[in-house]
Amino acid sequence: MGADPVEVGLVSNLNHPGGNVTGATFLAQPLVAKRLEMLHDAVPGAASIAYLVNPGSPATQVVLREAENAARRLGVRLAVLNAMTSSEVDAAFVALDTQGIGAICIDTDAFFTAHIPEIAALATRHRVPALFGFPNAVEVGGLMSYSADINEAYYVAGSYAGRILKGEKPADLPVQQVTKIELTINMNTAKALGITFPQGILVRADRVIE
Repeated sequence: MGADPVEVGLVSNLNHPGGNVTGATFLAQPLVAKRLEMLHDAVPGAASIAYLVNPGSPATQVVLREAENAARRLGVRLAVLNAMTSSEVDAAFVALDTQGIGAICIDTDAFFTAHIPEIAALATRHRVPALFGFPNAVEVGGLMSYSADINEAYYVAGSYAGRILKGEKPADLPVQQVTKIELTINMNTAKALGITFPQGILVRADRVIE
């Protein structure tokens, strides 16, 4: 998961979970501010940036707190858009047009992760620069993503599953934090949107899709 498992009440301590849950966290919340900063750098003319969140997620309030603080530092208006269903996601993108919002950041909530192709298609249809928390979104047309290495988190989860099946207790297995961060950008999408990435983003990109 991307949320802090201690903050959302899943474990009592990262080093000693103490219950029946352990696993890997991939630093989604700590990257919220950096995602907004990168999106602002890519689209400096956007006076308003939307943040799409799932209001039913226990991590949403923490995410929005980070996003609002970052927006204040950047001097942009943050427009919070809520969605828990596909129709609400559609409505959120319609709101981008009606409110004149210049870019959108998609939260890493599991609901959005499960609907990445549809959300990326909506961003393309509405011609809005979109930053995601997963690189596969950029592969299907999203402008950019800034995320932890999800594959590393999956490896940890699989390894832990094997150890637990062999008799180890989740309470004794520390929650591991994935620390490798990747920036992926889609040059084709940038060209279609008339965006020229600043050199600072280009040199930091771990993967460029052309």
